[in-house]
Amino acid sequence: MKLTKKLSIIVFSVTTSLISTAVITNTYNAAAQAVELVKNGSFELDPLVDPNDPNLTNPNVTDWIKSGDPMDTSLTKISNFPQYDSGNQGLSLGGFVNLSYISQILSTQPDQTYELSYYLASVDEAPWLDNQFQTFVGGNKIFDQKNISFQPYTQYKFNFTADASSTELKFGNVDKYGFLYLDAVSVIPVPESSTIGGIAIAGLLGILLRKKKAIS
Repeated sequence: MKLTKKLSIIVFSVTTSLISTAVITNTYNAAAQAVELVKNGSFELDPLVDPNDPNLTNPNVTDWIKSGDPMDTSLTKISNFPQYDSGNQGLSLGGFVNLSYISQILSTQPDQTYELSYYLASVDEAPWLDNQFQTFVGGNKIFDQKNISFQPYTQYKFNFTADASSTELKFGNVDKYGFLYLDAVSVIPVPESSTIGGIAIAGLLGILLRKKKAIS
């Protein structure tokens, strides 16, 4: 084998290794960025039964803050009706007089874009249909729907850009006749497009160089 061909193979081998390393590194960075910000978003940390009263469903929700009339907030409880792949529990929203709220403060980075997703279900049907569900991010109302008729757990997704190091996530609800259910609440960073493009390009180059090396 000629010296130039040997050197060519060595160069391609080193380049492929470097690109493969870059792919792994970029993939790791993207995965690291996708850290879950919501705590107890699947409502699995509390027992189903109220530890203070075994005859009641548990109204305690770890990592979340309730606000509103105590009569309404007391009916926001841990439920054994979960979104199918999100564990064994969900959250029953049963306030029936006025809007009540459940919220959490998230640690965010200013100017970072995030994806909020959650699953919402309703057991209400006409003519007994009088409910409302709201979503707030950083004090801004991004979703507000009334009279949500019967639906299985349905996913809702929104993107938002944080403007501070902490961001409040809050849900408002009222249901005069039935129940709404919330589960699988998630907020993760959205990777920058340049990072995604870098991963794709580096991966493609790695494949091409490996093919070229195999032919040589």
